[in-house]
Amino acid sequence: MDTHNITKNELKELIKEAIISTFTERSDILEKAVSEAILDMKLALAIEEGDTGEYIDENLIMSKLTD
Repeated sequence: MDTHNITKNELKELIKEAIISTFTERSDILEKAVSEAILDMKLALAIEEGDTGEYIDENLIMSKLTD
């Protein structure tokens, strides 16, 4: 088995080329990642907006669920 010595910059360029190639050939991967990030942000904003600091007793919630 041959071993190859490459510099840090060469390795960086190889990884950069691989990532660019992957996103070029499989744009759906990047699209899905961005879509998921947007959904996560929307969920976080909805949670933040709904957080009023007012809480309901757990027993009251459980009684409503079992009725």
